[in-house]
Amino acid sequence: MSPSVPSRSARRRVAGTLCVLLAVGVVITGLVQAAPSATPRAIDPRIAAVMRKPDYRHAQWGLFQQDPRTGKVTESRYADQFFIPGSAAKLFSVSGTWHTLGGDHRFVTPVHAVGQRRNATLKGDLDLVAQGDLTLGGRTRKDGTVAFTTIDHTYANDVPGATLTPENPLAGIDQLARQVRQSGIRRVDGDVVVDARLFQPDPGLDPVPTPLIINDNVIDLLTTPGAEAGTPAGLEWRPKVAPYHVTSSVRTVAAGKPSDINVSSSPDGTRIQLSGTIAAGSAPVLRVSAIKDPNAFGRTALIEALQRAGVEVRTKAVGRNPVRQLPRSYQGAPTVARYTSPVYAQYAKLILKVSHNLGANLGICLMATSTGSTNCNDGFPVLAKFLEHAQVDRKAVQLADGRGGNPADRTTPRALAQILAYWQRTPEATRFRTSLPILGVDGTLADSCRSCPSRGKVFAKTGTAAGGDLLNDRLAVGAETTAGYLETRKGHFDVFFAGVNGAATPTADITGVLTIANDVADVAAYLQQQAAGGR
Repeated sequence: MSPSVPSRSARRRVAGTLCVLLAVGVVITGLVQAAPSATPRAIDPRIAAVMRKPDYRHAQWGLFQQDPRTGKVTESRYADQFFIPGSAAKLFSVSGTWHTLGGDHRFVTPVHAVGQRRNATLKGDLDLVAQGDLTLGGRTRKDGTVAFTTIDHTYANDVPGATLTPENPLAGIDQLARQVRQSGIRRVDGDVVVDARLFQPDPGLDPVPTPLIINDNVIDLLTTPGAEAGTPAGLEWRPKVAPYHVTSSVRTVAAGKPSDINVSSSPDGTRIQLSGTIAAGSAPVLRVSAIKDPNAFGRTALIEALQRAGVEVRTKAVGRNPVRQLPRSYQGAPTVARYTSPVYAQYAKLILKVSHNLGANLGICLMATSTGSTNCNDGFPVLAKFLEHAQVDRKAVQLADGRGGNPADRTTPRALAQILAYWQRTPEATRFRTSLPILGVDGTLADSCRSCPSRGKVFAKTGTAAGGDLLNDRLAVGAETTAGYLETRKGHFDVFFAGVNGAATPTADITGVLTIANDVADVAAYLQQQAAGGR
């Protein structure tokens, strides 16, 4: 479904939510006007034709392609100049987290019984000790893999077409509750407490990671059109946890008319209101609303799950998380339940395939905890040390978050190629490469080049940084980038970067950004085809 041109107020929201300051795009355009580095071969005329499009009149393109085995560079344009990377920066943060934790690392979230057991009664508290598990079972399939869709639900308020995975977002919590009952506890004469002392949430990381994460810390709101114009729209929402309550005044309008659904909430996030319109006969429209107190939410969710499992909890389900009751340690407090996550490589695949911002920022905090620190900023020295180990020129990378959304974030095309080349030298080469979006197949590249010769032969992380240009009633695209691997012949992969900074769309329609993304994907395909000896 193609979105209509948004109203001026809606464009102001786009400017605030798509994570770009237009001024940054203007500045970077000025920074990269140095002469391009020598190009080893003439640029493919198809690539040149893309670069000459009107959208790129004031923009700067960068290209880099290299055989990591021989070191031979076959494409180089502004390879050593800083670019806004957008989410291509996740290649650094995810790589650092993967290396620090290990691809086979599993998060084990325990529940401890703190107090005295008397037969089936616990005279004390149940403490859930959060471990930074990104999904806590909410996306885990029966085979242990992590589910994702082409456009993730975390993007639902910004990008049209976001959808949900079918898994129960409370699956991990329900499993913990069942295990508590299986341990023999039938009654808790105390409280339920979330222990979130693993690290301190850092507001400098946006979205802010928390030690306990359920459903990506959002409520899903799915609106379906009524039978005909003028009828109320249908509403489904999840996860249903007290005291969250959702109401909707969304009305169905005639088929073909624009769907425009807005979300508002009370200051504590527990009262959510949807308003606007949805076109008859259209696909359901997904929106999300933030869970503003993940620990209180998780506490209530576990109490309600315990009750569903047949465990009576004497305390009130709704309320603040009573952190003052937490013990200094859990020595002598038996573990009565534990949830074990899929391997980290599965989480990395989720983060890279859908460009999961929360998961990428979480990696910074998890690297910090590997040193015993609770300060997320202490993850950056860990990442720096890893980049040096990976033979990445650290001075060619600037990062202030894990997702590539901070105005300070910069990298050169060559530095991105260096981190990609590192993985090719490891036993994890295939697992890392296939964690990236695959052109025409899945992730953020699923809808690009679906029938071109390069389908399935480009593995790359994409990046977008865009916002509203209210002066010219259009969208400013500070960055549209892609970096990854090109299969030049069976089993052989070049590393590459293709991207543009400082582009602009013709109108305020967000599909203009998708057009630029397709152009960048086409450039990647042309690089692959040229390297493979075909046109």
